[in-house]
Amino acid sequence: MPHLVKFLKGASSSSSPSNCTLRGERVESTNMDPDVSLLIRCPFLGGLSQEQVRVEISSDYNRRVLLQHEQKIAEIWQQRKRDKPWLFNGAKFRIHGAELEGRSLLLKLGLTCYKDYLGTNWAPSAHLLQEQGLVDFGDSQAYLAEPLGVGAMLHTADDCFVFLRRSEQVAEAAGQVDIPGGHPEPKMAAKDIPEDSIQPEHLSGELVVQEIFSSILSEIRDEVNIPVESLSQPMLLGLARNHRSAGRPSVEFYIRCEQTSEEVRQRYLVGGPEAHESTDIIFIHREDVLKLEGDTDGWRDLCPSAKGGVLLYSLVHPRTS
Repeated sequence: MPHLVKFLKGASSSSSPSNCTLRGERVESTNMDPDVSLLIRCPFLGGLSQEQVRVEISSDYNRRVLLQHEQKIAEIWQQRKRDKPWLFNGAKFRIHGAELEGRSLLLKLGLTCYKDYLGTNWAPSAHLLQEQGLVDFGDSQAYLAEPLGVGAMLHTADDCFVFLRRSEQVAEAAGQVDIPGGHPEPKMAAKDIPEDSIQPEHLSGELVVQEIFSSILSEIRDEVNIPVESLSQPMLLGLARNHRSAGRPSVEFYIRCEQTSEEVRQRYLVGGPEAHESTDIIFIHREDVLKLEGDTDGWRDLCPSAKGGVLLYSLVHPRTS
């Protein structure tokens, strides 16, 4: 069992083939876990900097509309709101595809929203939407919202990684162990446009890239209460797919922190703007992070986004700090 340093704060899987395609892109998987697979892995050590990533954003990359399912999306959203009244809808970036171009990465993005995410990727009939997408477009994800997530393998000054126990209040993976993360926000890249009016033509690829990289720093600040000034520039490790939510992809980053695990713990206990999203903070030494996949209990406790981050870190930073 890996060495865990844990602090309390106050007191349907679908199998994924190991080698398949998504919109012409090879999906790489290094494990047999049905929860997670890798869509893109940085092909060299260290990861990709912000300058090595570009975005092509277009309404052509938005979710396809299946008319007979639209009412179901509305019904699922109303039920979710009844169960968790604090949920709110908001614009998200939709990932259509990702391509490695030498030493750079191209992300093909459209727009979607959180309501559509819960009503498609998380719908009980998500597998039927995927089957219909294959029939209609040769794309299993065509009718899915596919909001782009971000996550961080956060490395402290004393060689530990930061994990969080998710609150029971969150909409997905409640009670499981995750890495800090969330979603980049289109409203941050189109500040003069009302959120419900944002269209792809209002956004520039450069500003979207900037938001993707800055959003993960903001998530760490808000969830762990670490000042952005203490964090290194994010390095993009790759993209992982969460098969509990019908293959929704997220970008996983590596970030160094100037603070030790004890200093991070003290800041976490004070709490940040999104402190309610987690209940515990957990520190795992780097050498044990590299062994996590082989630890049955520790691996089972991780939610898919954390598994994706660990797998990508193990590949892109295999035995180095």
